[in-house]
Amino acid sequence: MRLAGKVAVVTGAGSGFGEAIALRYAEEGAKVIVNDLNGDSAKRVAGGIMQQGGKATANKGDVTASKDVKAMIQAALDAYGQLDIVVNNAGYTHRNQPMLDVDEETFDRVYAVNVKGIYLAAVHAVPVFRKQGRGGCIITTASTAGLRPRPGLTWYNGSKGAAITLTKSMAAELGPEKIRVNCICPVAGDTPLLPMFLGEDTPERRAKFIATVPMGRLSKPMDIANACLYLASDEAEFITGVALEVDGGRCI
Repeated sequence: MRLAGKVAVVTGAGSGFGEAIALRYAEEGAKVIVNDLNGDSAKRVAGGIMQQGGKATANKGDVTASKDVKAMIQAALDAYGQLDIVVNNAGYTHRNQPMLDVDEETFDRVYAVNVKGIYLAAVHAVPVFRKQGRGGCIITTASTAGLRPRPGLTWYNGSKGAAITLTKSMAAELGPEKIRVNCICPVAGDTPLLPMFLGEDTPERRAKFIATVPMGRLSKPMDIANACLYLASDEAEFITGVALEVDGGRCI
């Protein structure tokens, strides 16, 4: 059990990558707060974990609202008495389209979820880590879009570039307190956001995109979950500030 005795909060855990991360963490012994904007999805995932003998608590919350993020962190403390891992997985994107066609409201939402969400998680989790006095672990789901930006997703690309830079800066600042901060950079996967990334989810568009991935496929949620498992485990105790590409060679 690589996460035995640890408590993890995973945002956007009601589907896609976040669901896989929550399930994988529970399999390895973590007690998990399953946070999602969709409360029913959070309950479904938490219920599935408990049916498998794991420990999980569903929590409905918006990562862009400070009061919700505070309540999410408090839920971990109330349910399990500690906090060890925070996974900023919740994400949002605009549809693949010319940059000036993205309206201001959508732009604001992309940055609120993908960037402000990281800030709010730090605001509410870091003081808990400090009080506990044994460090902590923050992992953010960034994207290959922040490393190898392509046309059509300009503002989303920028938000993920910010996530990567924030990861490195937070790691440098919090390292002396043994608070590790890393991010993963997945290539697109078969999740609810895929049609937005492709512009239109058709076999032809999928094939065109997959042709740019040397290993010849989209990412799978378990690819991402396994990477997050490693970064959260004690095996990675000396790894911080890393933007780990989980992309089948897309960024080469």
